[in-house]
Amino acid sequence: MHILLVATAFNSLTQRVHAELRDRGHTVTVELALPGVPLADTVRRHTPHLVLAPMLKTAIPREVWSAYPCLVVHPGPVGDRGPSSLDWAVLEGATRWGVTVFQAEDEMDAGAVWASVACPVPPVSKSDLYRGEIADAALAAVLLAVERFASGTYTPLAQGPARSRPYLDQSVRRIDWDTDATWTVVRKLRSADSQPGVLDVLLGEEWYLHGGHPEEGLRGAPGELLATRAGAICRATRDGAVWIPELRRRRVPGQPRPVKLPAVRALGGRLPPLPELPVAPDAPWPAWTDIRYREEGGVGFLSFAFPGGAMSTTQCRRLLAAYRDACARPTSVLVLGGWRDFFSNGIHLGVIEAADDPAAESWANINAIDDLVEAVLRTTGRLVVSALGGNAAAGGVMLALAADEVWCRAGCVLNPHYRLMGLYGSEYWTYTLPRRVGATMADRLLHEALPVSAATARRLGLVDQVLECGPQDFTAEVRRLAARLAAHPGTRSRIAMKKSELDCQESKEPLAAFRERELARMHRIFHHPGAPYHALRRAFVRKETPSCTPPHLAVAASMRTARDPAGSRGAVDAAPAEGATSRPHD
Repeated sequence: MHILLVATAFNSLTQRVHAELRDRGHTVTVELALPGVPLADTVRRHTPHLVLAPMLKTAIPREVWSAYPCLVVHPGPVGDRGPSSLDWAVLEGATRWGVTVFQAEDEMDAGAVWASVACPVPPVSKSDLYRGEIADAALAAVLLAVERFASGTYTPLAQGPARSRPYLDQSVRRIDWDTDATWTVVRKLRSADSQPGVLDVLLGEEWYLHGGHPEEGLRGAPGELLATRAGAICRATRDGAVWIPELRRRRVPGQPRPVKLPAVRALGGRLPPLPELPVAPDAPWPAWTDIRYREEGGVGFLSFAFPGGAMSTTQCRRLLAAYRDACARPTSVLVLGGWRDFFSNGIHLGVIEAADDPAAESWANINAIDDLVEAVLRTTGRLVVSALGGNAAAGGVMLALAADEVWCRAGCVLNPHYRLMGLYGSEYWTYTLPRRVGATMADRLLHEALPVSAATARRLGLVDQVLECGPQDFTAEVRRLAARLAAHPGTRSRIAMKKSELDCQESKEPLAAFRERELARMHRIFHHPGAPYHALRRAFVRKETPSCTPPHLAVAASMRTARDPAGSRGAVDAAPAEGATSRPHD
């Protein structure tokens, strides 16, 4: 069928639905529901068989749903209604939730039900849950609803008793530091992550707090700032404390939307002298930190979790130090990643945007992530596995491809391209991407700039294994596969071959040559004030509403692609087009 996706933004769920429907042979177009753009005219132009709304914050008008079949994805079980469904579920500590696909009609969330799928709710942030269990349930419900619609024989079921809850505003989210217990504070923070955050007063100014992790060892007067760690601040509650990784200033009317930043970076000179309390990557739980290392037999696991998947200069350098320490350990397999949610989305555009000199910070950040990728590429004493429990984009995909093997959870979405941010790209992509998929397919992926499902990534050769499991089971499945890899009789011979293969590559074309060519292009983009990158970066981090749907999304797309049989295993140095606008990740 020809399916039109109507969405407020091309977010992670919309991308996943787009990629999975294309995998199944449907042609799919996307139109963003934008202010001042009549949706009825847009739909008539596409003449779809079906209109599907994976993430839509506005109602579909009567003139659309009365003329075309329109299905809406709601992140709540049957009978749940309202704009803050998932926020309420996390805030109230629900353990089971669900996703419903219903037919659009006049009353919001009240249409006949085409499909409903239940899911567990683990104790994680709303955004993590949305990209994990909710996305899995939503995809299953969408596929079932599409199948039922295509059959022409299914009659959707009317909804029964319903509960409609209001928008969860800041009056409900507000933290009372004197009376709220630690886990109450954590739930409030997690229910507001990544948007809208919890509005609070900190050091005499209003800030939105983003993310929350409990702290068991530190104590202080309620609301007091106690310490810093890995860019986060620790704040005392009534009976403990919480770590808050990110802050965003309250917006001043008429001013651009402030940028979400690591908390210590956001506060800057306002932050009083506080002890920095680092935690070693191999420290025991439950101490919170964003980089973890553990060993099981002959396997090392280096896990990391940076908010939004963005990796600043400082975060890249810290991860590189932990990687080098891990490589000094007596293991035969090193797993990079392995946690749920984002693997990596590359350089930290928010920190870059907030820098006094964004060009200089861009340059420092790209070199820092290149150093990390180079370390992985030059590792010869063990097999390295990238384990993607969540989505990856741009340089984050290329970081994964530097490993010997790439394992990916079935629910992941990959965006192996740069051009939507006006960038040529680095992270040794001109070496690793063609080596994986061939020069022709590498060029296609970069130019089309469309999300790729885990299944298609496997067919193309971007990943080696797709793990069919839920987000909560991913780490255990990675541990099982890594132990099997370490015990495999062929692993030692593979490790023994790595140095000779690297030496052979260095004699043909040194890795430094790939990096030098990539960085020459990136330097020109970073330091050219008129380069599209600067405006695109600003629009992305400040969440500016686009004026139109990006052209590459509004064109009907389908993909049933096997790995390019004629693709070269050599490098490619083609320049992706610049200037298209979209959000490559949440």
